[in-house]
Amino acid sequence: MGRYLPCFKAYDVRGKVPSELNPALAYAIGRAYARCVQPRTVCLGYDIRLSGPELATALTKGLNAEGVSVVDLGLIGTEMVYFATAAYGYDGGIMITASHNPPEYNGMKMVRTESRPISSDSGLLDIEREAYERNWPENGEQTGGFERRNVYADFVQHLLGFVDVGRLAPLKVLADAGNGAAGVAMDALIPHLPLQVERMRFDPDGRFPNGVPNPILEESRAPVEARMREGGFDLGVAWDGDYDRCFFFDGEGNFIEGYYIVGLLAQAFLQQNPNQTIIYDPRLTWNTIDIVSRLGGRAVVCKSGHAFIKEKMRAEDAVYGGEMSAHHYFKGHWYCDSGMIPLLLIAQLVSATGRPLADLVGEMIRNYPCSGEINSEVEDVPATLAKIEAAYADGQIDRLDGLSVEYPTWRFNLRGSNTEPVIRLNVEARGDRSLMEAKTAELLALIRSG
Repeated sequence: MGRYLPCFKAYDVRGKVPSELNPALAYAIGRAYARCVQPRTVCLGYDIRLSGPELATALTKGLNAEGVSVVDLGLIGTEMVYFATAAYGYDGGIMITASHNPPEYNGMKMVRTESRPISSDSGLLDIEREAYERNWPENGEQTGGFERRNVYADFVQHLLGFVDVGRLAPLKVLADAGNGAAGVAMDALIPHLPLQVERMRFDPDGRFPNGVPNPILEESRAPVEARMREGGFDLGVAWDGDYDRCFFFDGEGNFIEGYYIVGLLAQAFLQQNPNQTIIYDPRLTWNTIDIVSRLGGRAVVCKSGHAFIKEKMRAEDAVYGGEMSAHHYFKGHWYCDSGMIPLLLIAQLVSATGRPLADLVGEMIRNYPCSGEINSEVEDVPATLAKIEAAYADGQIDRLDGLSVEYPTWRFNLRGSNTEPVIRLNVEARGDRSLMEAKTAELLALIRSG
């Protein structure tokens, strides 16, 4: 993706350590970020990956060499960098993480003031070019300041502002941190809640002894489903490594597609105040549009990807934005994504209604059955998209994000990956699971026919 450095992607930095990302490059990125963003004070943190502290030290030296003061937040989740940057008025923030990539990877997510994202169309390419072209001596004078700051207590108070804790029921919750950073945040949050939380894989471990935490994968979430089915839980939640995505399970241990969680969270906000805007992505849409319309809100579609969603949220002053990939964005969190806030809101919804989570999403699943995202490796992504568009040319076609085709009773979205020869399919229908399954099989046969 990167024009100069392969670890620079569309929205962040991500690569293998040390071949694609190492302390020398982290130092250069620190200096480049300082020159391009012109901050006075930058906060930074890292997730559980073993290479995190070393990269943080090099990044700090690069920033300091340009006269930038650094606030080291230590081991945290991505949303805590968003929180600290905006809440404390820092000029920027950098999170060292590779999210759900294997342990040999690491990366950086960068923001400027108010936690506005830095992506390829808002400054990341300039940082890449600056880091690549200059040959800085690594023993440059350190003129910027440095301090460590523990922000967990303030972060927890920020989270608690999203719910009425006094109205939460003592729900029994299974929480799986997957040996990522979420366990540390949950340990700080749990004492403030009436929830009965059973901890699962809470020990942060960058070696990922139980596999990389990515609950969208069946093998990653299987242990959670197995423990849930032993009974007694009201709901389950699991996070990826830097917990900017969260995934839910009903009391029977059934995995709930992120699409329906978007519907639930939209409902939660609109029931408080119907005159609000909700942002959604084009992959799966009908359930969200239905709920927002029914509750008097305004639904606005946006191309998937955190930089696009955050920009659209600000432009529309949206209270909430949701992607079916389990990224959830909140106006009260500076339009950024959070993996902790959804747990609080879902727990509050279950508490307030007195209905189990399976019941809350059951009607949505029946009304709008979906395939979930299905990946296929193809030789030529553009050619495959063109072939599918020609085959379904009689449908209503939209190209906002890949290819969306809509018929009266079913629709699909097909998107190519930015980084690999993979195409991603999502199919949904109106109240007809067998139709959805038949059309999914039909499309996959055509996509994979070569």
